[in-house]
Amino acid sequence: MSSAQLSRSIRIQKASKGAVIPSQITNGHESLIIVKKLFASCVSCITYLRGLFPESSYGERHLDDFSLKILREDKKCPGSLHVIKWIKGCFHALEKRYLHMAVLTLYTNPKEPESVTEIYQFKFKYSKEGATMGFGSNSASFESGTNSGNIKNASILLIRTLYILMQNLGPLPNDVILTMKLHYYNEVTPHDYQPPGFKEGVNSHFLLFNGDPVNLKVGTLSTGFHSMRVKVTTEASRIPDTENNLSWENNTTEIDNQGLDCEEDEEECDTQMQRMNFVYSQQSSESSRKKKVNEPVKGFIPDRK
Repeated sequence: MSSAQLSRSIRIQKASKGAVIPSQITNGHESLIIVKKLFASCVSCITYLRGLFPESSYGERHLDDFSLKILREDKKCPGSLHVIKWIKGCFHALEKRYLHMAVLTLYTNPKEPESVTEIYQFKFKYSKEGATMGFGSNSASFESGTNSGNIKNASILLIRTLYILMQNLGPLPNDVILTMKLHYYNEVTPHDYQPPGFKEGVNSHFLLFNGDPVNLKVGTLSTGFHSMRVKVTTEASRIPDTENNLSWENNTTEIDNQGLDCEEDEEECDTQMQRMNFVYSQQSSESSRKKKVNEPVKGFIPDRK
């Protein structure tokens, strides 16, 4: 593990400025702001606590009494510039309501990007009317116009859970490569759509995990206009003996990548995953259609000194 990953930790302090969550949430635009900020906060948390970039690549923001490290443009660290560009590309796809899932992946062999060592999935849903969106007993759902304090609490819970997980995971391999793939709602996304920083990608049928993978459900935030679900897949040996507030499942080494596109009837999907190794396979005609995927224009190896 890099020395940076060993020494980094969260800080709890009272702060009123630089808040992540806006004071009111009454329409889709305000909801979009929340989802963007929460997504950027999660990606920043992952890269910070996994020690992928130096301290100089992060600024500080606050969510209630929670101090967050947020990626910023650091010209001395080209990798941080790449990830910020990816985040902005995701923002573009979210604004257009095209983005179904962003998948942040770590792998070790540049010749085998489908052979992965850690995966972070961010799945998105949209609602025009702001109707309540339910995602199981461990998630939070709210209707439009709801007190933003409830959504703030759900956001804090999701971020705290992710931070606790990142702080307690075992080390990554010394040399890892970071990439991100974007998956879309095919029925609304133009075939030639490419958000900034991305190009047309290859939708590999399988991802091969290096070792024994465990799938961890970090949490879900639903505002009534948008929802974002966060999941992590990592090597079983990196998981601490005790996982607080995390739902996890053991999986074997072959991951069916079609699952990255499944519509989530969550109970049904989870049953399939338990039975078919991270399965999201669809038996409908849609599963045979080519899925649109974008990948970064350029990948990179993080400087983990």
